[in-house]
Amino acid sequence: MRPLFAAFLFLAVACAPSRAANITFTRVWPQYHTDDSFKSFYEYRTGRELTYKWNVLRSHPDDRGGLYFLIRVNNPGDSAVGTSFVVRVISPDAIVTRVFNFFADVPKGSHLFEIGLTGSDWPGPRVLPVAWDVELQDANGRVLVRKTSFLWEKPAP
Repeated sequence: MRPLFAAFLFLAVACAPSRAANITFTRVWPQYHTDDSFKSFYEYRTGRELTYKWNVLRSHPDDRGGLYFLIRVNNPGDSAVGTSFVVRVISPDAIVTRVFNFFADVPKGSHLFEIGLTGSDWPGPRVLPVAWDVELQDANGRVLVRKTSFLWEKPAP
């Protein structure tokens, strides 16, 4: 009886969803930010960018101006280590989907991530994406949460 119970217990633990599966995107909001929008009095005095309590990730770390995806991530479980944000975007001047990866750990609780397509990765302030897709993947590439724009997926016939 004990081997059967042990086998059942092992299967129950192995098949249980991980705590990271409870991660959700509360909001995903694309908008353009100029370089000046990040400057603050704190930076003027210290020379360091003030990021408050959010994480800022850029495709070109030295360039601040670009299209940003402001993502509010809610993680009720333990910290998710080794995760990555995958941003797919279609711009009006291209027909090919561009894919960007940003590696970041997601701590427990609610946190804001600013994911920026900066420098040469975005054409300018007056250009809006035609469609976009944002995923958070675990270290193995499994999708934990996904949010897409209205035009990303083809409607069902």
